Amino acid sequence: MPRAMRPPLPAELAVVIPCYNEAANVAPLVAALDSALVGIAWEAVFVDDDSPDGTAAEARRLAAADPRIRAIRRVGRRGLASACIEGMLATSAPFIAVIDGDLQHDEAALPAMLAAVRAGADIAIGSRHVEGGAVGEGLSAIRARVSGLGGWAARLLLPVPVSDPMSGFFLLRREVIEAAAPRLTGRGFKILLDILLSSRRVPKVAEIPYVFRARTAGESKLDALVLLDFAGLLLDKWFGGLLPLRFIGFALVGAVGVLVHLAVLSMAVRTLDFAAAQWVATLVAMTANFWLNNSLTYRSVRLRGRALWRGLVLFYLVCGLGAVANVGISSMLLQEGRAGWPLAGAAGALLTGVWNYAVSSTLVWRAR
Repeated sequence: MPRAMRPPLPAELAVVIPCYNEAANVAPLVAALDSALVGIAWEAVFVDDDSPDGTAAEARRLAAADPRIRAIRRVGRRGLASACIEGMLATSAPFIAVIDGDLQHDEAALPAMLAAVRAGADIAIGSRHVEGGAVGEGLSAIRARVSGLGGWAARLLLPVPVSDPMSGFFLLRREVIEAAAPRLTGRGFKILLDILLSSRRVPKVAEIPYVFRARTAGESKLDALVLLDFAGLLLDKWFGGLLPLRFIGFALVGAVGVLVHLAVLSMAVRTLDFAAAQWVATLVAMTANFWLNNSLTYRSVRLRGRALWRGLVLFYLVCGLGAVANVGISSMLLQEGRAGWPLAGAAGALLTGVWNYAVSSTLVWRAR
């Protein structure tokens, strides 16, 4: 009887694979895992965010002939971190690995990672930055620099030295994710960092070298907006979860909007009077904020089609009322002598930020 057709043993290792539009990589990845994990009872859990290319259907096609393959199709939910959490909590295997569905992580490192955790580590990280590991051709020069900067920022907060905290390739004991799960943000792309920063005790970490490979099929899901998501995760952990992660993201987008406003204003005043230039800059900044929030802060309830344009108009109204409140509160504090202009301005800006966030969350991007 072929090995894939034998009654499967209870899985010792579950390999969780978050996916979006990776149909072409499903079968090659299963074949690679089959070769790499000889002698290990394993299962693969594909967690697909309702890919239009039929990723979940391809995983189910393989599952029909191989009971080690499972597919979770998520409808109305999206995000690599939350997909990983859902997949990890859906298995009873004592050891769980996370690997990307694009074949860039080297599955051949999994046995060494499993051996490290069996030997006492809580988490084994596939690392590109220890001896024997390398970025290879998997990252462009720009993405490599961004990853390096993100790793530096992450290491400032980590309770344990990790050379590659930005890795998306790791293996851990099931009890580690079970304990950390209630504290995870479930946002963004850096689930390993979220787990390391959410653990109640300092985890024992082992780093296993691997070479990051170039993608052979499909397209990368990463873009510049991921940087804001990553910054929001770090700030969330820095503040100990006191501020909602979505509010942090909203505030970061607002900071970008300030830069957009100033840049447009500096160009507009060359041809318009100040009042007109201020209105133009305000409109452009509000539009930029809307698109960034729709793509990043409220990614899970992103507006599309007609709802997108209705949301944009409503966002203009919300921010317009916030601007009126900003001017009113700051002017009142200044005129009544309760605060100097810096404090009055800050109070007005804070009120505006909270107002815009609260109303946007309940009206513009209300949960569906």
